[in-house]
Amino acid sequence: MIKNTLALSVLALGMALPVGSFAQAAMDHGKTGMSQPASMTDGEVKKVDQEAGKVTIKHGDIKHLDMPGMTMVFTAKDKAMLAAVKAGDKVKFMVVSEGGKMMLTEIQPAK
Repeated sequence: MIKNTLALSVLALGMALPVGSFAQAAMDHGKTGMSQPASMTDGEVKKVDQEAGKVTIKHGDIKHLDMPGMTMVFTAKDKAMLAAVKAGDKVKFMVVSEGGKMMLTEIQPAK
């Protein structure tokens, strides 16, 4: 009797919650839960404000932050790294989000 009740309960649960929903939820969760590893992004320096420690870069997609290409201002984590770049330079750079603020952590000439 207990086996029959248990079997009926499992069948009823299976009918109420289709397996396809579980599979779809697991796949969607996998997509949103996975972030891309940080990587260098291609860009072109538009403006450097050495004193303020800021640089304006026209960049391609920043994949690890799921950000489309655009032109924006980044704050350098270390102002000294901006001495090596000027407007018009093609660069590769690394940016991270720290407390919602976009911080430039590395910049180098594109090869």
